[in-house]
Order: sequence, then C-alpha cells, then structure tokens
Amino acid sequence: MEHLSQYTYVQSIAKATISELQEIIKEGITEKEIVCRAEEIMRNKGSHSFWYHGVGAFVHVGKRTIISESGKGYTPSDISVGRNDIVTIDLSPEINAYWGDYARTLIVLDGNVIAEDALAKTKNESALEFSHGINAEKELHKVFINFVRPDMTFEEVYLYMNEVIQQLGYINLDFSGNLGHTIEFNIDQRRYFESGNKMKLSEGSLFTFEPHIKYRNGVYGFKRENIYYFRNGELLVL
Repeated sequence: MEHLSQYTYVQSIAKATISELQEIIKEGITEKEIVCRAEEIMRNKGSHSFWYHGVGAFVHVGKRTIISESGKGYTPSDISVGRNDIVTIDLSPEINAYWGDYARTLIVLDGNVIAEDALAKTKNESALEFSHGINAEKELHKVFINFVRPDMTFEEVYLYMNEVIQQLGYINLDFSGNLGHTIEFNIDQRRYFESGNKMKLSEGSLFTFEPHIKYRNGVYGFKRENIYYFRNGELLVL
C-alpha cells in the first residue's frame, strides 16, 4: 500500500508515547499534566502537529472516562489520578499530513500503572471492574478482526459490532454513536463505522476501530484503538 511506511512511522510514535506514559502516570498527576507530557513526548519524537482539532492527547481520568466529546471543545481538567484509578488516552500525532491514531486505557493500582497482563493476577479489590473492561475491549478487537471482510460495508460492521458490545453487557458511549473512521488527509473527509454508511471497507485504505464503552452498571469508560488495513484480503494492525 502506498505511503504505508509513513503511517507506520507516525503510529509508532503514538505507541511509544503510550509506553513512556505508563512510567510517568502515577497517583496525583492531573489530566492537564498528562496531556502536556504526552504532547511533549510526541514533539520530541518528531510530531510537531496534531490532526485532531490540534489536540495531541485526548485524556480523561476516573469517572470522566465516560465522557464522549469532540476535540473541538476539549479542555483537560485539573482532576488528578487516584490511588486506584483509570485513565483513557487517545493520541493524534501527525507528520506531513500522515496521521497516527492510537488509544489505550491505563489502569492505576496502588498509585502506579499496572500492565494489562498483570491485572488479572492482582489481589487489589479495585481491579475487578478494570480488568473486566480491558478484557471486553480486547474481545471486541478480536471479534472485529475475525469478522470483517473487504466487501463488507462500514454500516454492516457497525451494526454487528454494536450487537457484540451489547451482548458483552456494555454500552457504546461515543457521542455520535460510531465505532471508528477512515484515515484521511483532511479531517472533514473521514467516513465512519455508523448506520447509513454504505461504503465498502475496501474503499477505505486505512481505518480505525475504537469502541468507547461502559459496563451497563459501571461508572468507568474504556477505550482501545488501533488502525487497521487489508493486505491480500487479510486484516492487519498498523
């Protein structure tokens, strides 16, 4: 695919930034501080602009993780990370109009970020809901990868994946109801996984899958976003 190496490079900046943030985020750090550190890391790695309305890091802490809002009106808060808490981070680096788009949910237990694979083994009582949400996100991406085919429409995938979210006992929190979008050179040209979009996946060379969900009776939101593309009919993660 043309330009794939440029996209891979920008996305690698987002992935590396999340990695570094896991060492930085601790009890007491605020949303504003996380945003500043994330954008500073991305700039240091060569991304000096951010395609999502100029917002490089879209961060929510604690119960604010259920908030779904456009980047146009986003302002990070002074709310700080608690001893046992949750942080959603959505990064939008850009280099020469090539986008990265990557989101993860980080779990803080006993004041520090805990690795996803260690979450199930911890004795911390707060871990159960956190672990459940992380596992639901992983399951959604697994189902997505196994389900989608190039000749499907964005609407077909949206309807199916929304059903899966409900079957898992979760709610789609996205303010416009979608589950992802095409990667473009112009933010206004994005097409979405949403009802009514009859465009086929094969017509969008790169696209995100980014369910923002909440357990039906839960108080926290979870995000997990990757960029995907097809190569010889097989779906791959950028």
